[in-house]
Amino acid sequence: MGMLILVINPGSTSTKMAVYEDEKPKVLRTINHTADELKQFDDVMEQQEFRKQLVLHELHEMGIPLRFDAVIGRGGLVKPIAGGVYEINQLMLDDTHSGIALHNHACNLGCLIAYEIASSIPGCRSFIADPGIVDELNDYARISGSPLMQRICIWHALNQRAIARRYAAEVGRKYEDLRLIVCHMGGGISIAAHDRGRAVDANNALDGEGPFSPERAGSLPAADLIRLCFSGKYNEKQLLKRIAGQAGLNAHLGTNNVKEVLERINDGDTRAELVLNAMLYHVAKNIVSEAAVLFGQVDAILLTGGLARSEYIISRLRERIEWVAPVRVFPGEDEMEALGLNALAVLRGEREAKEYV
Repeated sequence: MGMLILVINPGSTSTKMAVYEDEKPKVLRTINHTADELKQFDDVMEQQEFRKQLVLHELHEMGIPLRFDAVIGRGGLVKPIAGGVYEINQLMLDDTHSGIALHNHACNLGCLIAYEIASSIPGCRSFIADPGIVDELNDYARISGSPLMQRICIWHALNQRAIARRYAAEVGRKYEDLRLIVCHMGGGISIAAHDRGRAVDANNALDGEGPFSPERAGSLPAADLIRLCFSGKYNEKQLLKRIAGQAGLNAHLGTNNVKEVLERINDGDTRAELVLNAMLYHVAKNIVSEAAVLFGQVDAILLTGGLARSEYIISRLRERIEWVAPVRVFPGEDEMEALGLNALAVLRGEREAKEYV
């Protein structure tokens, strides 16, 4: 028997889990959580035991014993770290619980659940890999127009890097030798310039930078935002929702479901067509801007995420960006496989687990 790895990826309304034997997936499951199930919890962090027990129940129902060599969870939004695989330690657990986490997001549960399950299994190790707060920005990228605010990045580091490595393997080159622009398009949209193995520029795709997306506002006019804050019409929590959640397509069109928006366009909804095309306009603009970061030396532009399945979206982006570099499309996400392969690489000694400090 090869190395057995349990993968846990908590999202806002689901918990994805997988069991890998070496590179081969034996089990892939998505446990969906209804609004009624989650409303009993005042805080996302209170869902830890609930979600852990659901994972253990699924394993029991499938007759899979707790005999794993490693458990790897989706990394949370703790303090910025370099990319790579991290062995879960007490400091990471403490930081996740302490409120240092940048946002109260379900991904913060990944390391907690992985550590708890692994701790119950003799000889089992626990990891996270390439969490969304991976920070490899160059010095220029960190400086904003105000010394009161430094730029940070919150992006789809795990999937972007997995797709970049897959592309490199397909063209017979090393990721560390390529200059790439990678755009992940889902509920949030992150765009990063990868300069020979390092993401030197990336946007904060969660709460207020880059193109708007199905449910995120992206960059906003700063003075107008300040005036809105002092208008008395909204409290802080409501305004934060207008940045992430009740924003983007959701705010303009009343839905974050791009499939529904495309159906409305097919039915002749000109407003839906205008707003979606505006989103793609800003996505393309932000993709092309990353070419300047790489001095125009771009080997390829890679488009990934759930929205990359749409020919409508891909065709309109190609029209605006293909002059920069060849465009390759990798629809969907490879997060589960990427997590499994990262853990496997450490178990095999091909990659060293880093220490969270």
